[in-house]
Amino acid sequence: MKKLFVGNLPYTANETDLQNFFADHGITVDSVTVMRDRFTGQARGFGFAEISDDGIAGNAVEVCHGKDLMGRTIVVNEARPMAPRESGAAAGRSQRRERY
Repeated sequence: MKKLFVGNLPYTANETDLQNFFADHGITVDSVTVMRDRFTGQARGFGFAEISDDGIAGNAVEVCHGKDLMGRTIVVNEARPMAPRESGAAAGRSQRRERY
């Protein structure tokens, strides 16, 4: 299963819009997700598509990258793993230690 990053999405775009965008370009995706702010629910301008076939995923990048969706030029590339990050109180403690 390949995960593709889809960036520069219009803030009004939803999962159906993204699914239809790929379908309009002849790409069948297994799932799509538009990332949203956890407090406001507002779209954050990027999302992900999952495609089970590596060949189709590569084709999706070639065919869809740089295309227009609702007036925006879309970025499509293979998703990279998220970098680990500290959160909460532990992050504050480690930062304090580094200052001394």
